[in-house]
Amino acid sequence: MSKTVWIINQYASTPATALGGRHYYMAREMAKNGHKVYVIGSASHHLLRESPVFDGYFKLQEVEGFTFVWVNLPAYKHAHSKKRVLSWLLFPWRLRKLQRVIPDEPDTILCSSPSPISFLGAQWLAKKFNARLVFEVRDIWPLTLTEIGGHSPENPLIRLMQWVEDRAYRDSSAVVSNLKNSVEHMVNRGMVPEKFTWIPNGFSMEEVNRGVPLNAEAERQLPEGKFVIGYTGTLGVANALDTFIGSAERLKEYSDIAFVLVGDGKEKSVLARLVEQKELTNVYFVDPIPKIEIQAMLARFDGCYIGWLNDPLYRFGIGANKIPEYLLSGKPVIHSYSGACDPIEEANAGLRIPAEDVQKLTDCILTLYNMSPEDREAMGANGRKTALEQYEYGQLADKLADVLFE
Repeated sequence: MSKTVWIINQYASTPATALGGRHYYMAREMAKNGHKVYVIGSASHHLLRESPVFDGYFKLQEVEGFTFVWVNLPAYKHAHSKKRVLSWLLFPWRLRKLQRVIPDEPDTILCSSPSPISFLGAQWLAKKFNARLVFEVRDIWPLTLTEIGGHSPENPLIRLMQWVEDRAYRDSSAVVSNLKNSVEHMVNRGMVPEKFTWIPNGFSMEEVNRGVPLNAEAERQLPEGKFVIGYTGTLGVANALDTFIGSAERLKEYSDIAFVLVGDGKEKSVLARLVEQKELTNVYFVDPIPKIEIQAMLARFDGCYIGWLNDPLYRFGIGANKIPEYLLSGKPVIHSYSGACDPIEEANAGLRIPAEDVQKLTDCILTLYNMSPEDREAMGANGRKTALEQYEYGQLADKLADVLFE
């Protein structure tokens, strides 16, 4: 039976405007199963490459079987802009007007973090339409802002977010998260544990099956004839890429080992200066590539690197998009991580070392380098098997639909 769901995520996007991501793929898969899906996101935020331009509060766009609803909000350029905070407050208020522009009333409303404040608008809509309300946590706010961002719990904005977060756990019909162990935090904040379902991020088999090759410019930026340890994704502080560069420095005498960083982010210029200061010739920066080319890029690696800060916040697990992509690639993964629920370790798909430990990372890379190709392939095969069994978006969308339309 066809159902209607409104998915509210202020930072949602399409592949044409940014990465697309979790809700784009979930919506596409649910639409294939006959459901009417509306994804509601801001037309102005720092993660968009291309911002839709239109007059009025809303723009409806048909996208691969579902409808994307863009919400007009004040534009800003970077994550720390004061206008970003303004948008957190304005977004839920604008949501109240959605009843005028979306023709199909929702059976269920899914409201996704990181900013929990949008839940207030989602709850208002759910009461208006007598719809089921599901809260999704992709980043635990305000805990992330206090434990990693250093903000005081007594900050008025933090206190508001805390009040909304607790209310969301209490008042939602169900709670989902891509952070496997986050249920512990939620229960501590008053949630009934039976409400929780873990649904990780995934990959699109439809995109993988297209077999799109790597673009010529990216090919040109890659080293040839090297043993490549590579990273793809955001070049940010949380990814501990200074540890990656530190290991490159310790292995600079190994002329056939190369370190590749694919992507962009706030730390890219900092990392590039670090490489220049250390006079490293074994580190290669590759410009961002379309998501559909990720598997073609990973095929050029001998090992994939993912790193994290040594921070207690990761006791709740991790949900990076690159994890299912790395696992699917069939390449062994070096995981620099000191948190809980390690998906790489659970899949026996690589090697785990403590977070932010340059020497352990260096030793680990040498272990992989000296390993037989057969042993590396076996690790990679474990990861690919796990990806196909647990992380394909068709399967994940079915799991989400079970929660949404219970």
